[in-house]
Amino acid sequence: MLESGLLEIAKGIGKMFLNPLFYWIFILIIVTGMKRIKREREDFGIKIYDLYSEWKNTFWMSFVLGLLLSAFTLGVGVTLTYPVILLFGFITILISITGRINLLSASYIIGGTYLILMFVPEWIDVEKILPFRMQVDVHLSGLVSLLALLLLAESILLFGSRSDVTYPELTLSKRGIWVGQHHLKKLTVLPFFTLVPTGSLTPFADFWPYFTLNGETYGLVVIPFILGFDHIVRAQHPSFAAKKLARSTLLLSFLVAALAVGSMYYSLFSFIAVICAILGREWINYRFRINEQNKPGYFQSTDKALKVLAVLPNSPADRLGIHVGTLITKVNGKKVNQPGSFYHALQTSGAFFKLEIINREGEIELLQGAWYEGDHHGLGLLFASTPHDHEHFNVSNGER
Repeated sequence: MLESGLLEIAKGIGKMFLNPLFYWIFILIIVTGMKRIKREREDFGIKIYDLYSEWKNTFWMSFVLGLLLSAFTLGVGVTLTYPVILLFGFITILISITGRINLLSASYIIGGTYLILMFVPEWIDVEKILPFRMQVDVHLSGLVSLLALLLLAESILLFGSRSDVTYPELTLSKRGIWVGQHHLKKLTVLPFFTLVPTGSLTPFADFWPYFTLNGETYGLVVIPFILGFDHIVRAQHPSFAAKKLARSTLLLSFLVAALAVGSMYYSLFSFIAVICAILGREWINYRFRINEQNKPGYFQSTDKALKVLAVLPNSPADRLGIHVGTLITKVNGKKVNQPGSFYHALQTSGAFFKLEIINREGEIELLQGAWYEGDHHGLGLLFASTPHDHEHFNVSNGER
């Protein structure tokens, strides 16, 4: 039993390399990073974060979440067929081609898979289109339980979003003024084991596998599930926005989990769970977007201070511990409230500079530092102002 189990684990990991999603994630990460860097250069004339920033700092969290998810899928025996796994991939690639990372949620990917499995075979003869038989004999409770756990993983990724790695950009306000906003964005892959029909594993207890497809033997496969989110934050600090979105997603995962348990006794609950997951995700996105649009911009400067929109990594400002949202009131003893006055005051500093700031807690701090060769001319601080590459904008509507 142990030998066959280890063999199936090795085969399951190997099968991951046959899944198109394993290679698609690298393409998606690169394309997403290139688009962001292009926007950064147009807005600020400089690259802020590296090409793989959306994926960085998610590896270990995704690895641990994948292990926990695998413990559940293998512990209770969630069984999926290869056509269903390919359908995951097809929907993921179709969504990501649109460039809307915010749609790479389990609500849409697994929800879409569920609805296709439920209804498409009834409308068309799938076997005439696909080179394999579309097995609709899927344990829907197992699929919905997987949806609930992936929503829980999304909420954990949101809770773990680093407040110092969100992506700034400039946009025109309704009054025709250039203002700043941030993209709260992550793109990661969550690898986990699941059972597939046929293999060398045999049931070792009457209760395993619980979500069975009436197979006598089972194999293992690793699914590289792609998760992503992208929320535009303009009315609050990105870290506060991440926590709010995480709490809402966590509550949605609990609701879907409760319905998944109910579906084990009454199958209609699985359909209700999928509808709740899709509509719940849409409601979370809609409510967040409307709240952001109806509130004053967070990154707007005042008459008495200049608000920091972004801090370049490894810059003098980064070394001093200045964060996004900090208010700068004085530079070398001179009051500043515009980027122009800020840069002008810096020119009088010589080899050293002094800053008076108001941090996010509302406390006044005095900072000082020295210039080093290669340091950014503005200390690595970026503010809401006219875009660097202004000719790429249509001033009438703010579109590129």
